[in-house]
Amino acid sequence: MSHIKLKCNDCFYSHDSNMSILNCKSCGGTVDVEYVESKDVQNKIVLNNGMEMIVPLKYPEKFVSLGEGNTPIIRLPNVEKQLNLDKIFGKLEFMNPTGSFKDRGTFMMISMAIEEKISSVVEDSSGNAGASLSAYCAKTGLEAHIFAPESAPVSKLGQIKTYGAKVHLIKGSRDEVTKKAKRFYQENNYIYASHVLSPYYVEGTKTFAYEIAKQFAFDLPENIIFPVGNGSLIIGCWKGLNELLEQNIIDKIPRLHCVQAEQFIPVIQEINGDSDYRMNDNPFSVAGGISVSFPARKKEVAKIINDSFGIGVSVTDEEIIEWQKFLARKEGVFCEPTSATVFAALKKLFDSNAISKKDSVLLPITGFGLKDKLFV
Repeated sequence: MSHIKLKCNDCFYSHDSNMSILNCKSCGGTVDVEYVESKDVQNKIVLNNGMEMIVPLKYPEKFVSLGEGNTPIIRLPNVEKQLNLDKIFGKLEFMNPTGSFKDRGTFMMISMAIEEKISSVVEDSSGNAGASLSAYCAKTGLEAHIFAPESAPVSKLGQIKTYGAKVHLIKGSRDEVTKKAKRFYQENNYIYASHVLSPYYVEGTKTFAYEIAKQFAFDLPENIIFPVGNGSLIIGCWKGLNELLEQNIIDKIPRLHCVQAEQFIPVIQEINGDSDYRMNDNPFSVAGGISVSFPARKKEVAKIINDSFGIGVSVTDEEIIEWQKFLARKEGVFCEPTSATVFAALKKLFDSNAISKKDSVLLPITGFGLKDKLFV
């Protein structure tokens, strides 16, 4: 008997656990892991910080790792001074093995692939997710096919190729890349290891919540702001925080806010119930990691924002680049443009009185600056 099922987020139909299942067979909705009682299955792993976390693995002692997680949290005094705020913390997620938070989800997804004896996987990515998947496939001997837009940063494509993955460059939009990847895995009967849809990927990003709980001595800050494209980090964090709350390890959940580039605001549209919004024909943002027109999990992210009493805000490319430079020149933190969005969002939330001067704020700095195009 397995200790997990895959439950649809829309109609709640339950499926047996299988990596080939990415959408509900009944209604087409996204699915997530649901844990069922099974006393004979040891389904926890010990994280790098010593905390135990429930996982979907049948053999948790065999999980694949490159040393992901346990990234440091630092105070940002010059940002505090600039914004006139008392307590701002940055979690340096770019210190994960491949330079972004994506390793948190990948380690769990690839661990599941190994359990299911899968030999080849397909992913579509603008860079960081593809690099992460390629690294963990290299570690385990899996064949990786990465579909990426021709416009993806050269540094990220180079990283993917260095790990030995087979790269498929696609002309056109990010959504066109996804279509081509889906067609390829279906035609070749491969597994689609999607950081967007995989329920196991979210089980890995839960580690973010378990880490910050211990790093803040189980007294979490009032606010966390996430850059959101497809939403895997905020969804995993929310799930992890609720697990911790149910176990009485923490006694509160912070307000979770999200930020999107103004050219790509489908999640903010969902939060606001704005059905009239339309994307530009050829949108572009320097924040490539969140340049997603049609995120499959936007309803889930919007519900998280609303349930945690958070707010969704959009920022301009000019604001993003300005904050990327400020962080590098005043705090010594070199992040990619996508990561800088949370600082631009923090300013807007403070200016609109959504966050007060005395509130504590945590900002995940999700990717390293050398992985993206430079705007100096």
